[in-house]
Amino acid sequence: MHKQTILDNGLKVITNRFVDAHSLSVGLWLKTGGRYENSKNQGISHFIEHMLFKGTKKRSCQQIKQNIEEKGGAFNAFTSEEYVCYYVKILAEHIDLAADVLLDMVLNSVFNKKEIEKERKVICEEIRMYVDLPMQHVHDLLDELLWPNQPLGMPLAGTYDTVGAITQKHLLKRKELFHVPNNIIAVACGNIEHDKFVKTLNRLSENQKPKKSQTFEKLKQVDSKRSANFFYKATEQSHLCLGARALNREHKQRYALALLNIILGGNMSSRLFNEIREKRSLAYEIGSATKYYSDTGAFLIHAGIDNKKVKNAVAIMVKELKKLKTGLVTKRELNMAKEYYRSALLMALEGTMSSMLFLGEQAASVDKITAKETILREIDKVSANSIMDVANTILKPNSLRLAVIGPQKEKEKKDIESLLAV
Repeated sequence: MHKQTILDNGLKVITNRFVDAHSLSVGLWLKTGGRYENSKNQGISHFIEHMLFKGTKKRSCQQIKQNIEEKGGAFNAFTSEEYVCYYVKILAEHIDLAADVLLDMVLNSVFNKKEIEKERKVICEEIRMYVDLPMQHVHDLLDELLWPNQPLGMPLAGTYDTVGAITQKHLLKRKELFHVPNNIIAVACGNIEHDKFVKTLNRLSENQKPKKSQTFEKLKQVDSKRSANFFYKATEQSHLCLGARALNREHKQRYALALLNIILGGNMSSRLFNEIREKRSLAYEIGSATKYYSDTGAFLIHAGIDNKKVKNAVAIMVKELKKLKTGLVTKRELNMAKEYYRSALLMALEGTMSSMLFLGEQAASVDKITAKETILREIDKVSANSIMDVANTILKPNSLRLAVIGPQKEKEKKDIESLLAV
């Protein structure tokens, strides 16, 4: 069971004790990210993520890394649409050091101009890397179709132009708005005493004052005028994402969607794996996935397909989606999916890092934590009818969008796009 305390300055502290663990995973979660940006400052949250490792008022870039790594620890960070996380995994005896380094980075980074220019080049190389990885870039192309002309449809790393325009002044202003105690959630999982951790964070942040909370613009339910996005590239294999807007994080049908995802493309027993890979050998990589945000979400299929067989593969995918809308999954499929979900959740939460991510993501996104026992009870309630109902909720007429990276010609593009009706 996790424990939670909110400090006087608004900083939220969450812990989960693993009595027999040697390691500790601690993360600082900030409510900021891609959805808090616009077309002019796109990528600034990700830029700040990079810069926080480049020096603070009391630690150089080298000292930040050495302080953690000389104790055998490892740390990293990631930026998402609705939150950013900075985290360390280290032996539990070094909890005070981990908290000190992370809070120092988040609250006291200096954004040196010389380091900004160096890191700008690094981020541009990162953007080039993403574009050169079709199995990743294709997801950005689908997002453009699902959420056109708004932050959710923009790449988190930004563009060459937006990254090139970000200045020290922009970074400092952004830090002042979001890097404040009442916008920070500290989550620690491992062999840790909650009250001691609270005292440590109180001491480290005692001079920090809360500020007015920031938020992002509400979702615009605007449909793209295009149903498909083809990006020409002379690849040996075409990469595609087929998807639709789906459910938000707290939607009552989210547990049914989780099981639908497993049955359709969540593992090697799934329908898509059997139909597309095992029976027809059309793909090596094939699967489905869900994305959840505070007010929307997505359900998608991703695959790498022989260039000459994309039309055939898309037709099979659409056929399988239609089957979910019109027919009940079998009792065996449903039971297998429930057991797979249950096992995956329980096995993941045996680790300190997975537990930290489980607690932090919920606290940062919906400001509450649903216990694993509650989640598993809800999963157990899902019926075959529930899965057919959620399929009809998300797969409405003209809802499907398709992104493809490959060497398709115009006629083939039109033929593929014509298959998208569900």
